[in-house]
Amino acid sequence: MTLVLPLTTRETARHRLGLVTRPALLARGVTDREIAAAVRAGELRQVRRGAYVSAADLAEVERTRRLPGLRALAVSAAVGGGAAPLAAGTAAWVWGLPRSARRHGTVDRVHLVDPAGAGGRGRDWVLHRAALPPDEVTRRGAYLLTTPARTVVDVARTWREVDAVAAADAALLRGLTTHEELVETLERHATVAGTPAVRRVLELADGRAESWLETCGRLAFAAGGLPPFVPQVEIWLDGELLKVVDGWYPEAALAVEFDGRSKYLGPADQRTDVWEEKRIEDLLRSFGIRFVRVTYRMLAEEWSRLRARVLRELALPGPRHREFSERARPVGKVRTGTADDGWLWRAQDTLGGPLGPGGTGGAGHF
Repeated sequence: MTLVLPLTTRETARHRLGLVTRPALLARGVTDREIAAAVRAGELRQVRRGAYVSAADLAEVERTRRLPGLRALAVSAAVGGGAAPLAAGTAAWVWGLPRSARRHGTVDRVHLVDPAGAGGRGRDWVLHRAALPPDEVTRRGAYLLTTPARTVVDVARTWREVDAVAAADAALLRGLTTHEELVETLERHATVAGTPAVRRVLELADGRAESWLETCGRLAFAAGGLPPFVPQVEIWLDGELLKVVDGWYPEAALAVEFDGRSKYLGPADQRTDVWEEKRIEDLLRSFGIRFVRVTYRMLAEEWSRLRARVLRELALPGPRHREFSERARPVGKVRTGTADDGWLWRAQDTLGGPLGPGGTGGAGHF
């Protein structure tokens, strides 16, 4: 026997990644016996106790890597009754900000905030008791959550520095917030523990970084005593923009490129064309530009060797006569067409599409 959901329940679920809850089902006349039978038949999959999703929608959620969002919606309905905004690392996921890597085999707890409650925690959730002005709460797609500025300030209190700065960089890059708004939000909550760490993060933030690795590299270069490079510089030749380099040392005509694996190993229609990149770099080398390519492994495990190489390159003068020109970009450019590394937008978390003439979207196949 196939479970047929009431139309209103199906429509609500369609806007919440297909999520349906036991209280909502019972309120519409669906019995516990029907729910149990649908679970046994594999029509419904349990997200957590009292929260379900269809097998079809779960497959779509997993394919599009939105399982953290589905879990967040399920926890929000059970713990906060849907009224406690998502916060901290969970809000960072919803905003598509880079987050610190979790340990293998662990599941991120869902973070919520309730200024009026007592706080608490469970196996898969943490409810924070903290001041939360109304203008620091917003909605994005299916999610009620803290604003980007409040989210960045919150995570900067507990995350390691490089991850917190990367989150701030990403929020600034995409125009989700401004440096002034971040400072203002911090000042509102200046008596909260961790404020000095947040101040350091905001001082280090620079909205021109276009990836976590670029942020990490910028911080590593500074911590290692290397001179600061100019981020995001366009290289022009004969009126044509040939390349935008991640970092640039003008006097030495030295370009620094931070390379993540997804740039070359992602889907075929998204990865960088290695041969075209090599052709352009060979052309630029013929005009005196030199390149240093940096990977995370080099920053983490081969730093001494990398630092020595950069210093050697900087000791060499750039070409005296320059046929190319360089232009520093005042802001970075949001990357598109790349593998999902946490920067992509997740605002439209609606599965299944509009109701069809004889059926439903993904959440309605019961």
